[in-house]
Amino acid sequence: MKLPRETREYPIRHRAVHSDHAGATLMNSAEQQRRKTNHERALLIATVLFVSYAYFYAGGGWNQNSRFDLIRAIIEQGTLRIDAYHENTRDKASFRGHYYSDKAPGLALLAVPIVAVARPVLRAAGVDPGSPRGLVGLSYVATVFTLALPAALATACLFLVALRLGATVGGAVFAAVSLGLATPMWAYTTALFGHALAGACLLFSIAAALGLRQAGSPMRDLFLGLAVGVAAGWATVTEYPAAPAAAVLALLALAQAWPGGWARRWRVAGGIAVGALGCVAVLMFYQYAAFGSPFDLGYSHYQEGAFPWMDTGFHGLTYPRPLIMVRLLLDPYLGLFLLSTVVAAAPLGLRLLWKQANFRSFAVVAAIIPAYYLCFNASFFAWRGGSSYGPRYMLAGIPVLCIGLAPVWSSAGRRVRWLLAMLAICGITLSLMAVSTTILPPQTLRCPIVQLIWPSFWAGRMSINSGSIFLPKRTHEAFNLGELAGLHGLASLVPLLAIWAGGAVVWMRIHKDSVRSRGSLHRPISPDVPIPLHGGDLNPRVPD
Repeated sequence: MKLPRETREYPIRHRAVHSDHAGATLMNSAEQQRRKTNHERALLIATVLFVSYAYFYAGGGWNQNSRFDLIRAIIEQGTLRIDAYHENTRDKASFRGHYYSDKAPGLALLAVPIVAVARPVLRAAGVDPGSPRGLVGLSYVATVFTLALPAALATACLFLVALRLGATVGGAVFAAVSLGLATPMWAYTTALFGHALAGACLLFSIAAALGLRQAGSPMRDLFLGLAVGVAAGWATVTEYPAAPAAAVLALLALAQAWPGGWARRWRVAGGIAVGALGCVAVLMFYQYAAFGSPFDLGYSHYQEGAFPWMDTGFHGLTYPRPLIMVRLLLDPYLGLFLLSTVVAAAPLGLRLLWKQANFRSFAVVAAIIPAYYLCFNASFFAWRGGSSYGPRYMLAGIPVLCIGLAPVWSSAGRRVRWLLAMLAICGITLSLMAVSTTILPPQTLRCPIVQLIWPSFWAGRMSINSGSIFLPKRTHEAFNLGELAGLHGLASLVPLLAIWAGGAVVWMRIHKDSVRSRGSLHRPISPDVPIPLHGGDLNPRVPD
């Protein structure tokens, strides 16, 4: 039987066309499988780190209490005045005979609906929300859902961002885990400070800006611009010093849209403006309702003599002092490079990222933001930030800085990777000891790790933070979930270590499934397999 004339005359061309189609199909399938696998990995990272953060609760203190008082005032009394609770904190503003939280309101406003929902749940469980036990529970719930959850999502976000910037899977997971567990970020997810939330929001904004590199539909441009504006704007509503970093991120997003012409520029700019102005409106309304002016900060209304250094410069800010910069990085009390040495490798990674022309703007921004926070912290009169684990005023810049860890790992040889892994493990160990004992060591100590945290940890003295939401009366409120389950000392950490081990097993299973899927998708098509050209299946059969 003769073949059709078309097939007789052009068999090679038809096979080439069909092979191209089959190759494209396989490539699409491989890309879809790769994305699915990476999203599974990101979800696993977020889940394990969320549990790690929620496992610990550091209790109260002036900073935390100021925010929690505002949450209670809004829910219990429908007011911004914390008159009924103010005795538990010195971090408060006094205006026209009433007391207010001196903090930016972002974290408290985010926690209000969460705590409002948790109150009837506690009642249903037989716990009075107004009792000491109930208030500690509400404070813990607020901490978990406004700090632990966003921070865990930020680590997963960093994993995906690093992949988009060209890192290997190993490099991306190294950056995410280092940020999540080997830096002071972990410590500040266990108490109601605003730094971790602000840092997470800045990272979300970078992720949205990265999405704008790829042109899409007008609605997609508008949505990503809106995401940039909302995330960067809420970082500012949470911590005022985030405003310059937010402006830098807005410019980064516009730079990604610029090559697409004026129509795309206006769409992205409009989305950013709507998101950012919405956050600004929330902040200005709060300040007007509390202090009578949309431009009046709580820091302007301290009681006489409460914090005299706030009268220096602009609310305590002067100019960056080089010696303080060095101490912020190397001081034995809070030096970042001592508590999280692995972060010192991040600038090297940003240099590598700079060499990639496509991602140069992201390398610049990932360097500018942490450099700004270092200068800001070094400009503040009270640069140590009171009792703290690490330099907390520059904490919001650390998630962005950790973008540089991914290219360092991806380009390193085996020996360098071993060194990086050891540095990360040291950081994880120190962070684990701090969250297990106290993240608020007394300022009188020269080196809290050596003098307090290390010996307390190995002696099994867990959750020793003496801060309380019931100050001036002190009660012991800090805990970890193992202690609530009846375990004591180092044994209280066994459930967390078991969760980490389970996460490692799931990770290996995901990896094996990924390798198996890649193997099946990359089986070669035999040239001897007949390919029907008329009325047959468009997909060639692949031999087993």
